[in-house]
Amino acid sequence: MKSIILVTLLALLAPAFAAGEDGHSHEKKNPGPNGGRVIEAVTPHLEFFVTPERKVQITALDKELKTVPLSGQIISVTAGERSQPTKMEFAETDGKLVSKSTLPEGNDFPVSVSIKADAGSKAVYEKFHLNLTACPTCKYSEYACICGH
Repeated sequence: MKSIILVTLLALLAPAFAAGEDGHSHEKKNPGPNGGRVIEAVTPHLEFFVTPERKVQITALDKELKTVPLSGQIISVTAGERSQPTKMEFAETDGKLVSKSTLPEGNDFPVSVSIKADAGSKAVYEKFHLNLTACPTCKYSEYACICGH
């Protein structure tokens, strides 16, 4: 009986031990070719990158994280606080999607990326906190950090 309780307790606590003290997972990730966050929930994978002008650039990637042409994906991004979200529209430029507008003010806010393979597909959502401060241990911004600190 004690072993069943112990196994159950360990199963419940395992996710807490997998995350760091701050509650976030600190697993090492692969960098995007531009230094952005790789979205692996869809195929082809996508890189979410914030340009120096604070525009969002979306690049399609193959399994080796090499740039490939976009294939009709419909992508929308909502950024900023829920009380005043910024909905971003995109234009295709050099085989990438680049937002027409810039991100809202600030360096740390929620982002939701909606990805459809085509007009008839169901959307896949990727939600994360866009922290634009530099990581203290790798050369990327925190939103794209790969070092697993």
